[in-house]
Amino acid sequence: MHYFRPARERGSVDLGWLKSQHSFSFANYYDPKHMGYSVLRVINQDSVAPSKGFDTHQHKDMEIISYVTHGAVEHRDSMGNRYQVPAGDIQVMSAGTGLSHSEFNCSDVDDLEFLQIWIKPQQTGLAPAYQQARISQEELLTPLVTPDGRDGSLIMNQDAALYRLALKPNSQFELEVMKACGYLHVVSGAANLQQASGSAYTVRPGDGVGVSGEEALSIKTESYALEALWFDLPSA
Repeated sequence: MHYFRPARERGSVDLGWLKSQHSFSFANYYDPKHMGYSVLRVINQDSVAPSKGFDTHQHKDMEIISYVTHGAVEHRDSMGNRYQVPAGDIQVMSAGTGLSHSEFNCSDVDDLEFLQIWIKPQQTGLAPAYQQARISQEELLTPLVTPDGRDGSLIMNQDAALYRLALKPNSQFELEVMKACGYLHVVSGAANLQQASGSAYTVRPGDGVGVSGEEALSIKTESYALEALWFDLPSA
């Protein structure tokens, strides 16, 4: 494997109301060996306590994606958007020239679980934009966010694509790198990964694997299903 990021080695923070695991350097967690992968800059696995959240803050020139796995996010921003983003929805906020927003746990009982993903934009200085949708799983690999909105996906300002991979137990799939490199982040379940070179790993929730060039990943599940996010990425 070109790059393997075990979940247990991620940066972490515990603020009481927020428990977060950082795949790459973020905020007070800094590791020069893990600054991102290609244009993928942030994958934070956040758990937010009931009725708590991130107060109004600013972003500029970043593609920010929220992937909710449990609960719902209450989103408000300076463009006048106010939405709830439940588990199963995908949210894309293109910060562009700048905007302010807040994100809170809608529930006063249950924790909110979601992945916060940042991708560097291809062009800077564009007008900010907001998108949200529920994209059904039609195939094993379903596009969620792409440069052109193909197959009902949302659009990002980058020559990259984000897919949801869903495999049943005792199944197999060949994951090909279409651009310069790819990154797989495991959301739930487990699988065995192998390259033609012979490199092999067993991956579990929170693990990440990066591959480059024309490499491919052979993915095989056994007793567990697998849900993962696959990033098809350009050269940095």
